[in-house]
Amino acid sequence: MADVKRISAQQPSSMPFHLYGTYAYPAHLPDRTWPDKIIAEAPLWCSVDLRDGNQALIDPMDVPRKRQMFEVLVEMGFKEIEVGFPSASAPDFEFCRMLVEENLVPDDVWIQVLTQSRPELIERTYESIAGAKKAIVHLYNPTSELQRRVVYRLDTEGISDIAISGTRLCKELAQQHEGGEIRFEYSPESFTGTEIDYALEVCNAVSAEWGATAEDPIILNLPATVEMATPNTYGDLIEYFHRNVDNRDAVVLSLHPHNDRGCGVAAAEFGVMAGADRVEGTLFGNGERTGNVDIITLAMNLFSQGVDPELDISHIDHLRRIAEYCNQLPVHPRHPYGGDLVYTAFSGSHQDAIKKGFEALADDYDFWEVPYLPIDPAHVGRTYQDVIRVNSQSGKGGVAYVMKNSFGLDLPRRLQIEFSSVIQAITDEGGEILPEAIKKTFDETYLHAESPYTYLGHRSYFDSESSDESEVEATIKGPDGEVRAKGRGNGPLSAFKTALADALGIEVSLVDYHEHAVGAGADATAAAYVEIETPSRDVYWGAALHPNIVTASFRALLSAINRSHPEPDSGVLAR
Repeated sequence: MADVKRISAQQPSSMPFHLYGTYAYPAHLPDRTWPDKIIAEAPLWCSVDLRDGNQALIDPMDVPRKRQMFEVLVEMGFKEIEVGFPSASAPDFEFCRMLVEENLVPDDVWIQVLTQSRPELIERTYESIAGAKKAIVHLYNPTSELQRRVVYRLDTEGISDIAISGTRLCKELAQQHEGGEIRFEYSPESFTGTEIDYALEVCNAVSAEWGATAEDPIILNLPATVEMATPNTYGDLIEYFHRNVDNRDAVVLSLHPHNDRGCGVAAAEFGVMAGADRVEGTLFGNGERTGNVDIITLAMNLFSQGVDPELDISHIDHLRRIAEYCNQLPVHPRHPYGGDLVYTAFSGSHQDAIKKGFEALADDYDFWEVPYLPIDPAHVGRTYQDVIRVNSQSGKGGVAYVMKNSFGLDLPRRLQIEFSSVIQAITDEGGEILPEAIKKTFDETYLHAESPYTYLGHRSYFDSESSDESEVEATIKGPDGEVRAKGRGNGPLSAFKTALADALGIEVSLVDYHEHAVGAGADATAAAYVEIETPSRDVYWGAALHPNIVTASFRALLSAINRSHPEPDSGVLAR
């Protein structure tokens, strides 16, 4: 860190950090180029939900749940799907057989099966895909220094023998496979804990044993089985491997990041920038410990940058519901792109910026630009209804957005300020206030302000010599009964104000007036908003809805007047 003066001193930790240290094996790459790269196209995607994701579940998927997950992956557009570890469990084996025997795999989809490099497991794996049209056999064995020393107690030569002998058997069985194509994938498990030059050595030996060519390439998959270091370290490892692996044209370079440090997405993106061709991951990041890399997030990150993700995520809530059902695990409400709250703003300043962003955006916009929303929620099947929700942190922008988008009421700015203070008093008591409760409060505050003066009806006359001059005769119910009031003015609302002053002695000044239509066609109504100033210089707003705009404006004026001096226990909410 830079030698700068700290603003405040931090407290030393009592945790035994001295028991830990850097245990990844970085690549020496002073001339790295990946930080300057931009991802301009989607990598090849491989879903491992049905294998790596499934083995991490408290309650592993049964066959119906597996089938539903497989079907949704196909619908999304995955062309490579790891469907199980068939030599490890009877359900995985039976599921593979069902996919093949019931012809459930589309002709352009490759099913992938995982096996350890042990002869009996390899043979069982090939039995599971007998008759498959397109299958990838994925062989792995641990190669890390720790596993060599602690688990296998073998040197690098002994570990390489395991990988090469397993590859040799896979090749022999692939040649016996009838009726379809077999591709081969190899993973040096715990790649990030393996010395990079040894990882290259064992992968080159496996590739040579398989006989990989540009026409029949091998998939070399480099898993961060445990995420051990910052994601830039993974980027360096991938670029080093990409530069130095033998016969690169015959290699599909694949990534399999886990998320132990919470950097799986960044590691995958850095790996693609560094030269990788393919990414293995799961929907919403399910997987062992902190999970696999989340393909939804990776794909949506591309989408948000104007790159085709080559997966269909246009109904993200549907995908989330399927994942939650199949995995029996919830997706966090703040999960990127798919969580319940990720397109929702509670902060007042955020809400105001979002509201203004929507107002500035044309319906047929050429480029998405709304503050705080990296994508248009409609593009993943979300509505705008919950983009802004109101609690004690919200301001006028949030309240105004809810009123406009949920109920079609476009409040004038000063009315937004006044009404938001009414809502603030409610939310200060704690919790969120839902749109229906906001509307109910608006109705009680403004639309139901009908006492002490209630509009009963009116007739309007226009001076034939002056189109601006109006005369109004209105019937008002006041504290002393019905009153007929007459007045003239520059337009109907001005005439109505004069009538109230002459007949009832109500003296107010009109400060502002707004009107707009709500809805369309036969169901359309008019909204009117009136701001008045009383002789004591107090300012009040009134509002009204009515099919006739003149009637709505008269009712809105009376709403403001009634709010300026509500009767005790009238139920009218003043400022």
